[in-house]
Amino acid sequence: MATQMFEGRGHAAVYRKYRFAPGKELQQTILTYLQEKRADPAELVVDVGCGSGQGTRFLAEHFKKVVGTDISEAQIQEARDTTSMTNVSYLVCPAEELPFEDASVDLLTSFTAVHWFDIEKFMREANRVVKPGGCVVLSTYTVDVSLHYGDCSEKLTKIFRESWDLILKYSHSRLKLVLENYKEIFEALPFPDKKRITDIFDKIPMTVAGLVGYMESASPYQSFMKNEPEAAKSLLQDTEKRMLEMMGVSSRETPVEFWVRHVCVLGCK
Repeated sequence: MATQMFEGRGHAAVYRKYRFAPGKELQQTILTYLQEKRADPAELVVDVGCGSGQGTRFLAEHFKKVVGTDISEAQIQEARDTTSMTNVSYLVCPAEELPFEDASVDLLTSFTAVHWFDIEKFMREANRVVKPGGCVVLSTYTVDVSLHYGDCSEKLTKIFRESWDLILKYSHSRLKLVLENYKEIFEALPFPDKKRITDIFDKIPMTVAGLVGYMESASPYQSFMKNEPEAAKSLLQDTEKRMLEMMGVSSRETPVEFWVRHVCVLGCK
């Protein structure tokens, strides 16, 4: 059964504001793979579990027609409100029931979402809609992150990780698929030509406010908020205060670098 974690309008708005698009290294990994596997550029690209469209917009810069799908109406509305690209459209539908004809999709992607799907049903659906010679790209960022700012990077990372560890106590069991580097998802992909890359590192420019917002957008934090709202709010406030003090600055808009490790499963039918 699929798990729905990002349904509410408030959560969708936070997600749109603070989640980041695929970084340069992940983008390059995907584009290089597609150049190797496909003689012709993809015509129809479907981005499943697109959320507020961060990955969908990256795809739209490179492909003729991109459709983002998500089960959450609130997320799709955020995506529509953000996108002005004429080659992008969005649909509300489950990942396991895609409204595309058999063998009609050149490229099927999912960024930081497939671990929420019913894996068996989704893989069956992916196999149905992807053309022979078509490709699948399934990626996620991991909890392997570090912060970089001046000479206090190590201490700043420690503050972030202490707070992150508290938030992760509220993780859904599905996050074990991420912690295991999408091994189960790789094994479930029904294409013989496939590979899994676990060491893609990206440097994402952020601000202190953006870091705190990213933590707020995480599904475990939303569970934390439901269970202990005051403690959850206090944790974010305290984390921000500690970071600013460590950096010796007062502005929440102070830039920092967020280094993150991605995992990517790539397959060609």
